[in-house]
Amino acid sequence: MKRIITATFVLGLLSAPVTIAQPRSPRIVSPEVHADRSITFRVKGPELATAIVQAPWAGEPTAMKKGDDGVWSATVGPVDPQIYSYKYEIDGVGVLDPHNPRVKLWDGGAASLVEVPGLQPTAYDWTARPHGDLHIHHFRSSATDQERRVIVYTPPGYEAGTDRYPTLYLLHGSGDNETTWSELGKANLILDNLIADGRARKMLVVMTNGHPISFGDRRSGRLGGNTDLFIKELTGDVIPLIEQRYRVNKRREDRAIAGLSMGGGQSLNAGLGRVDLFGWVAAFSASTRGVQENSAIQELVANADRANDQLKLLWIAIGEDDFLLEGNQALHKFLEQKGIEHNYKITAGGHSWPVWRGYLEGLVPLLFR
Repeated sequence: MKRIITATFVLGLLSAPVTIAQPRSPRIVSPEVHADRSITFRVKGPELATAIVQAPWAGEPTAMKKGDDGVWSATVGPVDPQIYSYKYEIDGVGVLDPHNPRVKLWDGGAASLVEVPGLQPTAYDWTARPHGDLHIHHFRSSATDQERRVIVYTPPGYEAGTDRYPTLYLLHGSGDNETTWSELGKANLILDNLIADGRARKMLVVMTNGHPISFGDRRSGRLGGNTDLFIKELTGDVIPLIEQRYRVNKRREDRAIAGLSMGGGQSLNAGLGRVDLFGWVAAFSASTRGVQENSAIQELVANADRANDQLKLLWIAIGEDDFLLEGNQALHKFLEQKGIEHNYKITAGGHSWPVWRGYLEGLVPLLFR
């Protein structure tokens, strides 16, 4: 019986249909960064009618051309070493690069990312030196009664020590969330490298979500102002959470607040409006709408000597091609007229992450000195 079963099994194998493995299609590499810092984008779609690369940092939208293999491609650049975001427009529809897993998430959408390295390491490169850690905390907002999240950077050696540290509260822009300063801004790596080089003090960096109100609810106006609720949440929930869970100094001289775009406006409103909490205030490419009309800020600047004594640093920077330049110029003149000491600088660039990473690198060494 055993022989019969074995023979039947072998005959079955011999009579089974044979499937010949088909060769796999070559993997599509996109984006491909070349030695001269130009970038080639690709997408496969023999049935597509049009494909366009949307990369404002590289100029006008770039039409892709279809090859004989059905792969569309386009090359842009060369460009400066940086991290850039881009999207495709496929037959009139905006999409991510399907061949690139690196993605920036933001409220209302997403974008693909490409990093162009330079010949020398940048301030945001990962290097073989001590690194800090990122921690995630969830909490219930007293301002909106919603679950919220905050990300905290602790410097190298924090867990093994007993020292207490100053704190930088770092705010994102209107299209971002609490992950963006670490995922795209590389804030943790910038701090790591500045600390390792002896250019900055060890500090905690707290990255919050600046949207207590969703965009839909914000337009309705039924929950009140987003900035007002954010400041209530920051002062009522986030700061107490940090100062309960971490070894930080609780003096105003050991708290700084900085932000970009929307977060720059929030840092100005929160920082200048609560000099009892923050001794250091900075704004990157800030949205300045409503700052001069803020009653707490008006009260602060009414006594310039007192304000200058309370503020360790007021640091404002914006790019010469930034669409918010006019508002920042007006704020600068307002502060000058009131006699408020501040560091104001106009740099090259526009409203973009390459500029903001540079601002963070420039600001951090000035803090808590």
